[in-house]
Amino acid sequence: MKHRRYFFNENLKIALAELWANKMRSLLTATGIVIGIIAVTLMSTLIAGVDGLFEQSMKFLGKDVVYIEKWPWGGGEEWWTIRNRPEIDMDLADKIAEWSDYALSVAKERGRGADLTYKEMKSEGIFVNGVTANYLDVSTVEVEYGRWFTEPEDRTYSQVILLGYEVAKALFPNEDPLDKEVHMGGQRYLVIGILAQMGKFMGLQNMDTRVVIPFNTFEKNFHSRWGMRRIAVKVPPDHVDEAIEDLRGVMRILRQQKPDEPDNFAVNQQQAFEQQYAMIKYSIGGVGLVITALSLLVGGIGIANIMFVSVKERTREIGVRKALGAKKRHIKGQFLIEAVVITGVAGVVGLLIAAGLSWVVNEFVFPARMSFFVAFMAIALSVIVGVVAGWTPARQAANLDPIESLRYE
Repeated sequence: MKHRRYFFNENLKIALAELWANKMRSLLTATGIVIGIIAVTLMSTLIAGVDGLFEQSMKFLGKDVVYIEKWPWGGGEEWWTIRNRPEIDMDLADKIAEWSDYALSVAKERGRGADLTYKEMKSEGIFVNGVTANYLDVSTVEVEYGRWFTEPEDRTYSQVILLGYEVAKALFPNEDPLDKEVHMGGQRYLVIGILAQMGKFMGLQNMDTRVVIPFNTFEKNFHSRWGMRRIAVKVPPDHVDEAIEDLRGVMRILRQQKPDEPDNFAVNQQQAFEQQYAMIKYSIGGVGLVITALSLLVGGIGIANIMFVSVKERTREIGVRKALGAKKRHIKGQFLIEAVVITGVAGVVGLLIAAGLSWVVNEFVFPARMSFFVAFMAIALSVIVGVVAGWTPARQAANLDPIESLRYE
């Protein structure tokens, strides 16, 4: 064991000395490996981050909630065809609740943009949600403090409002928002609650820059027929597919559609996003793997080439070592260690660069932290490339004839 350790340490010293003596050559040789490790590490980190972001975003929609809308989430039809569909009649919500065998709770939801002011403070471009009192049953919205509005308040067009986390922070940086009056669209609203912080949906739409008012209040104050309108239906989580078909049938009856007519509405569920996301994820992963494979292939060929050159340059040295008693495995180990050191150092450099890029993404784009497993696999991959690229040159060096090697000039 001590004998093996001695030869390993000696080979490592020789490898490091040789690489240090040819710093520029070693640096250029390792560039392909660095790029490959950056690609595979950053791709894995970003995909893991996007996975977490996607899962968080899907919680906003709810796995057991189905949305009846004009526009489908997954596309599939021509824009003009969908554009000409009739708007969703919000009064159908009561019929859906009555006729559907799977509807546990049915809520109405309207939405549009607006500006909100309090004294000299202003919050622009917020999203106004007009929802029914039972909206909490079909959504993941939570009230941080204060309260939700009641069904009688909705029925009597009460001018009450709940502020999103960032809206409350922008309008009331130094005071309690509860029981204060804010202005929106020429109307005054009494703040009765603050919504819990939710973050961004798919890293894009900020869910904390919205406000919620009673549905009937929204209908009274915002007369435009434009803007988001949909009916949210909570269904049994183990019967989502059956519920979707049931709701399609109910809607077709309510809209008096003929059997041969296509649906003039959409029944949306988060599965549409999951299918689209899976396609995007696999596409990104496939491109990343191709880039990684090409980079590592080019890097591996470069290392193999430089190792062949190194064997040629050090033929006489190999002859001297063999004449002094070095065995084939010692010579082979020397050159294998040299190749592995090059790729190992390149792997560490690539890993450090990828970690820095991941930190930037995590700070300024979306959560994306590098896991220990990804870091370990990156180093392991670089070592494997070193072994594969250095094996043939090392074997060639080990098989050199000592007498011919000593004569080599």
